[in-house]
Amino acid sequence: MNKQLWAIGLFALAIAALTGWSDSGVLLNFVMMALYAALLAQAWNILGGFGGQFSFGHALFFGTGAYIQAIAQMQGGINAWLALPMAVAGSALVGLFVGGLSFRYGLKGSYFALVTLAFAEVFRILALSVPFTGAGVGLMLPLRESLGNMQFGSRKGYVFLILALVTLALLVSWWLRNSRFGAWLQAVRDNEDAARAIGVNPFTVKMGAIALSGGFMGAAGAFYVQVFQYIDPGIAYGSVTSVEALVAAIVGGIGTIWGPVLGALVLHVLADLTRNLFGQLPGINMVIYGTVLVLIVMFLPRGIAGLGQSVVDLWKRSGGRHGQ
Repeated sequence: MNKQLWAIGLFALAIAALTGWSDSGVLLNFVMMALYAALLAQAWNILGGFGGQFSFGHALFFGTGAYIQAIAQMQGGINAWLALPMAVAGSALVGLFVGGLSFRYGLKGSYFALVTLAFAEVFRILALSVPFTGAGVGLMLPLRESLGNMQFGSRKGYVFLILALVTLALLVSWWLRNSRFGAWLQAVRDNEDAARAIGVNPFTVKMGAIALSGGFMGAAGAFYVQVFQYIDPGIAYGSVTSVEALVAAIVGGIGTIWGPVLGALVLHVLADLTRNLFGQLPGINMVIYGTVLVLIVMFLPRGIAGLGQSVVDLWKRSGGRHGQ
């Protein structure tokens, strides 16, 4: 069996064992939120890292999943466990819609990034305007704690749920690194014209990537609703979620299996430390994310996951200059 699969299994077992052993609410909440951030980053990484299609508006898929999860329960009377796959599917369909409009006309790079940002803003305005989303007031799920309602009495249940989603995303990332579809996707990322010349259909491949990415982002949105039992247009489609997803992936290392997890962990630790030092200073998290992103781009272009290779490259360059 591939070593990466063993690593994914050991990671899941270690987090599950820690969760089962610990009764500390602080620790469990930290693990839950770190895994949640990792899921956001993994979702972005599928499209932005493996596919090379950078998005500034991934909150579009997050918010869609969150609203479907809430509306299905509150207005459709659908069980939360059944609403979850609906949220995933709905977000994936939104991804196909945006991808169909964007990729059909060859949008990529900054143009594609701006299109996703624009769609997120359009959906935010729509959510503010229509009654079934609660408009500006938002939606609040009724408190009905039980396993059947996906409302757990302690953080342990939520940690196990988000761990399952993160593990699934890790397995998908492993598949993208080792499958034919993943090879096609990375070929399109590296050189779309060359990929087309060897028989790869860039449009189909990118559509598959955006559907997968949107689906996982929708799952993160559904999870958020179940944990906090509230969603409004600002939370659903605001820029904070989009920034958190892309920064964690870039800091950890885009196009890698473990990069998004590492990036999410580092950013979450920094955010908690800053919160303890400076209190609830408005916007401090965004300042931290921006600073860390600049430093990573300058000194670790491959991210934390590529630290070893970056050190080797630096040593080679230093050796070359010394030799001269």
